[in-house]
Order: sequence, then C-alpha cells, then structure tokens
Amino acid sequence: MTLRHYLFATAAVSALALPAQAQNILDWGANRDIGSLDPYSFGDSFTINVLNHVYEGLVRYDRDLTIEPALATSWEILDDQVTWRFTLREGVTFHNGNAFTAEDVQASLTRVSHETSPLKGNLPAYVSSEVVDDYTIDITLNGTYPLLLNDLTNIHIFDRDWLVENNAELPTDIGAGVEGYATYNANGTGPFFVESRQPEAQTVFTVNPDWWDEPQHNLDGFVLRPVTSPATRVAALLSGEIDFTNDAPVQDLPRLAAAPTVNVLEGVDLRTVMIGFPFRETLASGAPNPFADRAVREAMYKAIDLNLIHERIMRGKSRVAGAVVAPPIPGYSEDLDTIPEYDLDGAKALLEEAGVSEGLSFEFNCLSDGLVNEEQFCQAIASMWSRLGLAPQLDVAPRAVQSPKRTGGQTDVYTLGWATLPMLDSYSPLIQIFHSKEGNSGVFNWGDWSYPELDALVQAAGQELDLETRLQLQNDAMRIIKDEHIMIPLHQQPMAWAVTTSVSEMPLFPDNKPRLWFARMGSDG
Repeated sequence: MTLRHYLFATAAVSALALPAQAQNILDWGANRDIGSLDPYSFGDSFTINVLNHVYEGLVRYDRDLTIEPALATSWEILDDQVTWRFTLREGVTFHNGNAFTAEDVQASLTRVSHETSPLKGNLPAYVSSEVVDDYTIDITLNGTYPLLLNDLTNIHIFDRDWLVENNAELPTDIGAGVEGYATYNANGTGPFFVESRQPEAQTVFTVNPDWWDEPQHNLDGFVLRPVTSPATRVAALLSGEIDFTNDAPVQDLPRLAAAPTVNVLEGVDLRTVMIGFPFRETLASGAPNPFADRAVREAMYKAIDLNLIHERIMRGKSRVAGAVVAPPIPGYSEDLDTIPEYDLDGAKALLEEAGVSEGLSFEFNCLSDGLVNEEQFCQAIASMWSRLGLAPQLDVAPRAVQSPKRTGGQTDVYTLGWATLPMLDSYSPLIQIFHSKEGNSGVFNWGDWSYPELDALVQAAGQELDLETRLQLQNDAMRIIKDEHIMIPLHQQPMAWAVTTSVSEMPLFPDNKPRLWFARMGSDG
C-alpha cells in the first residue's frame, strides 16, 4: 500500500463554472493558530506545515510524497560515506531580496541543531557543515545514515544576514517561553510571504511573485484564521466566511457533505495517537509512580475499549491501531498491529498483583486544541480507568499551557500524536520518542524511559544503508515497544478536510499537510 493510496476515500473537487475572481484569496479556518512564525520554535507539525508556505528546505515532497529537489538541485555521498555534498539552486532570493547561498544553509543547520533547539531531534545525525563555494555545501554526519534527505524536507532555510541583523541566530523555544525576532517576523524563499500577523486572530500570506518555481496554484494569497470552536468552523464553511478547513469535525461530516456549497475530503491520517506514561520514581504529586511497572501499563491498556472509542467518538472514521506506525510507513509490520481484548476483570487482576491500591490518583494531560476529538476520547478513557478503580485527574487545556508540563516532567499520563514527520519512516518515532534521552535523540521521550537493547537497535538502524536490514532492525525495536507497552497506541486519527465550491482544486495528502501551492480557486482549476 502506497502513501497516496492510504486514503479510504478522496472526494474529487471538480472545477466549477464560476466567474473568475479579481483576487483569489483563500480563507483557511484552522482549529488553532500557529505557535510562532519561527518554524524551529517547537516540534509542532501544524506550525511547521503552515510555515512551509514561507520557508523551504533543500528537498521537498512532491504530489506523490516522493522526495524531489527544492533549494538543492543535486546531491552525492562522498568517499568517506559520512559527508553529503549538496549543489544548491542558483538565482533564488529571499523575500527581502537577499540572494540565497550556501552561507544561509550553514547558518540554518547550525541554528536548528543547536543544543537549545526544540527541533534538534529532526536532524539526529548532523555533526557539521562546510561551505565549499556559494552554491555547494558539505554536510557531515555522525556515521552512515540513510535518511538525511527525509530529515531535510522540513529543515527550513533562513537568510543568514537577516538572522545576524536581527540578533536571531539562536533558536527560539515557545514551549520554554523563549521568543525572539523570528517569533514575529519571517523571511523565507517560499511561494508565499507573511504580509501581516495578529496572533490568535489572523495571519495574512501573499503570493511571492519572485518564487523560483513555476506555480501550480492560482492564489493571490491566503489568510489563516484560528477558529477553535468546531460549531463555528462548520457555520463559517456553510456561510462562505471561510473557504477551507483542514479540521472538519467528524460528527458534522454528514451535514457538510449534504450542503450544496461544500465538498468534503476524507481519509485516515498517518498520525498514530498514543498514550504515554511516566517512568520516573514519583508522580507529579510526589507519590510513588506505579507506571514504571509493565504489568500496570498492560492493565491500563486492557481497560481501554478501543473499538468503542472508534465507533462512538470517532464515528467509525478512525483506524484502530495496535502498532505505533500506520501501515504505509516503512517499518510497519502487520504482526505487531494487534490489540488486546478489552478485559476489565483481567486488568483489575493485574493491578492487584502489582500492588496498586484502589483509588490511585494521577494526572491525565490532554490538549483542548490538539488531536481529533481529543477531549472526548480523553474523557472516555478517564471514565474507563475509573471503572478500573483508579482516580485519573483529567487535565485538559490548550497546547501552550500543556506543553511546558509535558517537556518539564510536570505531569503523569499524557497523549501524543505522531505522524512520522518529516521522515515518513518508522525511524522517526524510534529516534525521537522511544530512544533514551541523549543528545539529539529522545527529544519527545517525555516519560524518561530507557531500554539499552532498544537504543542499540535504533542506533544500528540509523547507520544501516541496506533497506531490508534497516527495516528489520526497526521492526525488532518496535517489538520491544509493543511487548513492554512503553506507549499505548489508540488509533490513526480521521482526516477530514472541507472546502467551499469556490475552491476548484485542493489535493488531500495522507500526511494531513495542506500544500496550498497546489490549490486553485474559481473556474480555471
């Protein structure tokens, strides 16, 4: 099964016989705002995705999610097998008019890999870079590494001079409250530039007339509007106040599909939704932590009725998952994609054997602006765990509030959705989530677990150039994750976009990433 064919159903949005508009400005109503104009500011795929309209990488994914040249035109691995030489595209300019050169690439790589960068895990094998000439740069890795191109798809390139002039050479970190000039200003090479921004209100993007590539879109610009209320998003679509949303509420899809002015596009996201546990000695309350015991995690797993969540909360639109990656992702194995039978009595017996007292209280950290129907499925899971005899304290709040708790070890059980971005490979969660915290590894290991055998497999996979051997190593690592119940996979979440009939083309991608440089409005789509 290929990535492009993972969609259960994709609604074809046909070109409509509408009069051409003087200005094709697409209004995008999202379920939340971006966190910053700095794509390195937090490991948030939505923010990175939106800013991919402004900033570009050396390579990118095409319509079929195949890697193709972008700011680099070609590359080769040198004789030492750890140095990659990239030839850069000439004649590219940043939005401020500065010329793009190898100095910009080096400054960007240094910035994103800095020890304070929250995105350093997106470039795990990077060691250093060397400018050969204006349009050639060498990137040195810590060993043989097969996934550098995958990594580079979302490593955005900044203008070095712009960074220096604005004292923005160091990364920001919105999760830690670290801001800077790049938090509120942007300067990329991409198909759109930021015209204005009002956080939590709207961000206006205008087409870049000097983009190096030939546009396939016909937009003059787009406006990103955070519309946090699902009911308000639906009403805005039906009234034509917004043209597009990448988060159509699953419970409202029948109503939207029946509307003559709306087209619904549906699929299943590559993102796997999981529950993570703390492995620290104590809970956030200071009480002893029972979750480091595998039997306790297994009990929590058995007490979740995954099929009920799928049917009732996800309206049958999700895919129940037993593995931490989706079927199209390299490294997926069907024999790991199994779920335990819902067994409340068996779960109670496991807790009793583990010595967990009835009424155990712990924090359950969920986002109000995160995953599809997250608040609802968190409430359902908390209720299921209560029937187990536990006392989960459900803590639901926006990402900006919850992220510092998660990264700072200030909460207990938490949700996490992982779409294997930007790699589109199972190595992505293995190195960023499941590896021990060490350098650029384990950046999203918020539970502080450590399995030396798993780490060794992941490290070996990261240096293995033979694809079959590498995927077997990754599969072996994922078997440890499953056997140990390090995290509980719940489902691959539904993906539902909706557009008004003013939009004639909006390709639906299984990584749930809108690419408006392929969008068209009006009758010439």
